[in-house]
Amino acid sequence: MKYEAIVIGASAGGLDALKAIATQLPADFTLPIAVVLHLHRNTKNELIALLKREVRLTVKYAEDKEKLKHGCLYLAPPDYHLLMEDDRTLSLSVDEPVNYSRPSIDVLFESAADAFGKHVIGIILTGANSDGSLGLKRIKERGGTAIVENPQSAQYPEMPLAAIAATEADYILDVDEIAGKVGELLRLDICKTS
Repeated sequence: MKYEAIVIGASAGGLDALKAIATQLPADFTLPIAVVLHLHRNTKNELIALLKREVRLTVKYAEDKEKLKHGCLYLAPPDYHLLMEDDRTLSLSVDEPVNYSRPSIDVLFESAADAFGKHVIGIILTGANSDGSLGLKRIKERGGTAIVENPQSAQYPEMPLAAIAATEADYILDVDEIAGKVGELLRLDICKTS
């Protein structure tokens, strides 16, 4: 199976969890990564600056109609839903909040499942609500791979628990194991296709 994209969702405690994963990825990482962090609508660019200091990937807020690029970590801008499209672009929406959230993890994950099918990896991290559980279920239904942070070690276990209740996760891992598993999946993928 050839993976084409990764989507990550996190809420409370999510910045630390995202950094734990993203700091392990090399600058020449071969996939685009789209991320929804539940942020206050007034969050400004200090988040991007913080991540850029610690992460080797290109880090930026997603822009509407932007073409996906390998090795780029796209964050949903505050107060915008982020979606992945069939033509391998990103789109932004100001539709109503989903699960009381805009951006919503479910919106990103469901659009990624529809656009990429079995070629997407969905990752649910720490959080204090259930956003992302239905989106991860859609990823699994379309043949994609589901990774969930271990609720026992997550800073806030509610979101991982909701994801596990909604669908069968392929992997339940401590946050510091997730980047290694992604690398392993991509290496296995390369071995199978060569």
